[in-house]
Amino acid sequence: METDHFINEGFGWVCKHCSAEMKARVDDENTRARFFSEGEAEEKEPRLSNPALARWTSPSRRSLTCPRCGIEEMIDKA
Repeated sequence: METDHFINEGFGWVCKHCSAEMKARVDDENTRARFFSEGEAEEKEPRLSNPALARWTSPSRRSLTCPRCGIEEMIDKA
């Protein structure tokens, strides 16, 4: 399923704008996989592997927001 600003990748809703920007940055850099660069206890605060993973703004799940850029959109479940 896809909306103007979000796409459901099968594991959750992702912000189109942020994921495209992050993909372009990864393509430009010669980066290693997280497996090779992160340790289990490396950070005290957990981070999402995809910072563009959207969150529901209410328990009714009618609106999504991107924690990275702050864009928000109403979702029609019809």
